[in-house]
Amino acid sequence: MDLFSTLYRFQIIPFLKKWNLLNIILGSLDILAIALAFQFAYLLNPVRAGNIFFNEWTYFLLYLVIMPVWLFILYLLQVTEIPRTKRFRILFLEYTVAASVVLMLLILYYFIIKPDQPPRRFLVYVVFLGFIFLLFLRVFEYRIFMIYRSQGYNFINVVLIADDKSLPLIKSLCNTPVWGYRIAAIFTSSEEIKNSYEDRIVIIPEEYIQVLNDLMEVDLIDEVLYVKNKVIPNEIRNVIRSCEEMGIVFRLMYNDERKINLSSAIKTEIAGRKFLTFINIPHNPYALVVKKIIDVFGSLILILFSFPIMLVSAIVIKVTSPGPVIFTQQRIGLRGRVFDLYKFRTMIRDAESLKKNLESRNEADSPAFKIKNDPRITKFGRFLRSTGLDELPQLFNVLKGEMSLIGPRPPLPEETYQYKRWQLRRLSVKPGLSCFWQVKPDRNTIRLQKWMELDLAYIDNWSLRLDFIILLKTIRSVFMRTGL
Repeated sequence: MDLFSTLYRFQIIPFLKKWNLLNIILGSLDILAIALAFQFAYLLNPVRAGNIFFNEWTYFLLYLVIMPVWLFILYLLQVTEIPRTKRFRILFLEYTVAASVVLMLLILYYFIIKPDQPPRRFLVYVVFLGFIFLLFLRVFEYRIFMIYRSQGYNFINVVLIADDKSLPLIKSLCNTPVWGYRIAAIFTSSEEIKNSYEDRIVIIPEEYIQVLNDLMEVDLIDEVLYVKNKVIPNEIRNVIRSCEEMGIVFRLMYNDERKINLSSAIKTEIAGRKFLTFINIPHNPYALVVKKIIDVFGSLILILFSFPIMLVSAIVIKVTSPGPVIFTQQRIGLRGRVFDLYKFRTMIRDAESLKKNLESRNEADSPAFKIKNDPRITKFGRFLRSTGLDELPQLFNVLKGEMSLIGPRPPLPEETYQYKRWQLRRLSVKPGLSCFWQVKPDRNTIRLQKWMELDLAYIDNWSLRLDFIILLKTIRSVFMRTGL
């Protein structure tokens, strides 16, 4: 389709991807669909024909309550994101369930509150029209993304562990580019798979399954799929252990007849096949949606409140030191994705070129570079670092979805090259503005081993309460100026 080539040529899609605007656009369209449902339901009342429901406080307040509740229900049903292999009848069922829940809540509202306005007929119209608009919108978006993925974009890199019985699934993944799955390699002993796919996919004999560890280290792998008909528990346990070390999702294909008791897992579906999905991070859908909402709205609110500070800081940086106000640096994010991290510039303009002359004074026991009283730091930069205000521009990274407010700090690419295998699990969650070790008063003297252990402890024990505690301690460290 020439449309996407044109959008790429004019830098439209790269711009949307860089600023992570697609999720914001999709969410805004859902909000608009519910608003249209309210408006059409409002117009169906002859007494109010020609008016706008926003003009009446009762209707507007009801919209402000129902809209986020409806979106939250859709999120819990995992239909707010564009699906890859989901059938349309499943989408229809999920949106029907969401609309039914909203209708029940509105019925409870009507019989408990017993309001004069809006009438019962209006509530039924809202739910029915909202269901129609939201479903139509999601199906339309689904179609657009299918075309987008068929052009080679928005794909997931997977490694398969397969046998002869896996051929139909492999064929489906290869011949259905609209799903967006890219097979990076197949571990198999099947001659049929080898003869059919060795010209376009890396085929590795299954007896060399230990090579998977090296493959996950050097290549960008999102998921490992165990799709063999015969399950070998010991082999699965070894693969799960490797995936846990690297923070990579592992999926085990199963059927209802086979009883498997390996560990707790989430039931998912890909291309009509059932999988047990093993995720090595806490998986609480309710808490995760709250964290996502806090990240988006929290970063937006913090940007608005800190804008005067950021403006003054930008002016002082520009006046006191030649060079750009914002320092942009490549960092590693979720599962090895590279992104541009923003910070206020705290060093002189040629700081990177002077780094070689100072490497002998490096005090860090890690790939990171850190020395006390770094001569490259400007006077105002030292103040920004001690208060942590140099990190404020990263709120835009959070708003873009590249980072979270709380999480392990994003490493430099050269740092990850020197990580040990167990340290790579830091990349299994989104990086954050602040974390366990960063709120400690002696954070600059913490050794690498302890630093990594604290990050992994955060991942293993994550909760909203823990995020809140770290956030409060981060605010305290700003006022105590423990950044240097």
